[in-house]
Amino acid sequence: MTTVGEALVKALEAHGVRTVFGIPGVHTVELYRGLAGSTIRHVTPRHEQGAGFMADGYARVSGRPGVAFVITGPGLTNTLTPMGQARADSVPMLVLSGVNRRDTLGKGLGHLHELPDQRGMAALVALSSDRVEAPAELGPALDRAFAGFATGRPGPRHIEVPTDVMGLAAGPAAAPAAPGPMLPDGPAIAAAAARLTRARTPLILAGGGAKRAGAALRALAERLGAPVVQTVNARGLMHGHPLTVAASPSLEPVRDLIRDADTVLAIGTEFGPTDYDMYGRGGLPWPSHLIRVEIDAAQLARHPVDLALRGHAETILPALVAALPDGAATDGTARAEAARAGAWAALDDTMRGQIAVLNAVRDTVQGAIFVGDSTQAVYAGNLCYDHDRPGGWFNAATGYGALGYAIPAAIGAALADPQAPVICLAGDGGAQFTLPELMTAVDENLPVIFLIWNNRAYGEIAASMEAAGVGVIGCHPTPPDFEAVARSCALPYRRAKMSPESVAEALRALRPANGPVMIEIDAGG
Repeated sequence: MTTVGEALVKALEAHGVRTVFGIPGVHTVELYRGLAGSTIRHVTPRHEQGAGFMADGYARVSGRPGVAFVITGPGLTNTLTPMGQARADSVPMLVLSGVNRRDTLGKGLGHLHELPDQRGMAALVALSSDRVEAPAELGPALDRAFAGFATGRPGPRHIEVPTDVMGLAAGPAAAPAAPGPMLPDGPAIAAAAARLTRARTPLILAGGGAKRAGAALRALAERLGAPVVQTVNARGLMHGHPLTVAASPSLEPVRDLIRDADTVLAIGTEFGPTDYDMYGRGGLPWPSHLIRVEIDAAQLARHPVDLALRGHAETILPALVAALPDGAATDGTARAEAARAGAWAALDDTMRGQIAVLNAVRDTVQGAIFVGDSTQAVYAGNLCYDHDRPGGWFNAATGYGALGYAIPAAIGAALADPQAPVICLAGDGGAQFTLPELMTAVDENLPVIFLIWNNRAYGEIAASMEAAGVGVIGCHPTPPDFEAVARSCALPYRRAKMSPESVAEALRALRPANGPVMIEIDAGG
């Protein structure tokens, strides 16, 4: 007999899942029945929040949904924060949870892990939440989830299986339904190409939806002679290119570039305030002639637009390039250079020093995946930093803004691409949210370089309180002895000053190590 739990594992294999993150519990034993003999790698975090963030980092790097197995009740509630981050940043994540027996649900009988409405709670965060109440419902629930990942705006999806269903006999699994590709709309492509051809000062705004279309984006920018402004989740596209503007549209010089554009092509960006109005000042110059490339119809309806191209950037941008005449219509190099220089000049000396450290890390460990938490150097980098790997700069300081993200997300990233060096940049405050996950990196022998930015404070929060004239309180929790933490986890350790030279020296000293290492950066405080 094949049980529902075993059928679930086989179905995940059929959908291309190769790694799951989870902590087994008495309420998910039957979901694990087929896992040990499968091709799927199980990674055990130290907390379900870690499982969710690992799934997030895995998805961002692999392009495939990250999968988390969690128990009923607290397992799922612990995963809601990563689900919120994944929804804010459009990251495909599948959370598979148990739920109590069908005959107990919603009755308040005091069963272990009981919630009034677990699925309803998850549905407030996830894009969808299904319950498998009979074996025949498993395949369709999985097909709906994976079809949503393939054809809609990515985000977290949830499926729960009652404990009394997990061990039931399941019929033969049907082949997963494969959704057809969303093809570009020919007339809309032609109309967009015509408008872009007529533009004298075109501009491209690239968001996270463009990060897997780097070659086509470069070809399009060069064909148009258009500067390319990248939001945080698009950093790494067009590194060092004369048309690149790896600086935040929250900065006034970049906003000037938007004001001066007679046609703006926005690709996979929701125009969220954490990218476009980081300081909460308002005043974003809304483009007067806007063409949007976006997978989500609801997102397209949220802002005024002259022309909408619905679909994936990976299919639409090559079609646009093919529809444009040869030869750049304009030369945006000077406009891009002015925006870059203006953005740099808009920063204070402290931020420039932090970005200099980021540049040193990038140049010392080239082609790395750089995963960050909400910490000072990450905020500075989000304002103005050009990474050297497409999709290789991401963090939790935008969108939902969850602390504790960097350490587990870096672990997920390393599992998604074992050949890539992974840099994890976490502040001493944020690191303490998920510090136990260091041992997951040790267990899996992952080559992650953990950079701990130690300013002995929630530095950004303290600065915000000071700026608002509020007495600073609660912002200086005592950090642990990170050298002792590293020693307890058997991590090679170095301490560095907050200077490009010192950090680069520490990186060079530890790079030969196999497995994870830690560098503590003394950032004052």
